[in-house]
Amino acid sequence: MIDELKQVGPRIRAIRHSKGWTLEQLAAMAEMSPSTLSRLESGKRQASLELLIPLTRHLGVGLDSLVTPSVPDPRVRRPVVRRDGMEIAPLTPEGSPVSTYKITYQPTTEVPEPRVHDGYEWLYVISGKLRLLLGDRDLILTRGEAAEFDTRVPHAIFATGSRPAQVLSIFNSEGVRMHTHTTDG
Repeated sequence: MIDELKQVGPRIRAIRHSKGWTLEQLAAMAEMSPSTLSRLESGKRQASLELLIPLTRHLGVGLDSLVTPSVPDPRVRRPVVRRDGMEIAPLTPEGSPVSTYKITYQPTTEVPEPRVHDGYEWLYVISGKLRLLLGDRDLILTRGEAAEFDTRVPHAIFATGSRPAQVLSIFNSEGVRMHTHTTDG
């Protein structure tokens, strides 16, 4: 919280500058001395509600816009799931509104049993050849191709050819449970 408070003064200064106001103009509007405002903007005076409320009122911003939380680590560090010859690497944090995965399908000559579940799936082929059986359609997708489909239609997905297929897949929560056997999403 200390680091967030250090940003209050510079944010006030930036907003004041964006409005084209001088230190003296804003200080007069907020009924404080220019030296008090200068010390506040430079971090030499601690922010208090007594000072901030009139400033935010005249600047047209909320108190919360002056104090923003620190940015969390954006890296995703979740374990890879291995099942049914697939390697499923989560690319979004747990609880994200959209669940994205990089899935590596190993080539196989055995056609998996088509599955049906609620939801939608979006996929993009990074490398290799992916076979998508969707209802009565038998499709081969190659690098750079994408597909979107309703997962209530019977479907099976697997690599075809001699190399694995790497795919980016986006699922809703039902798709996450079906493809990864987890409860996150």
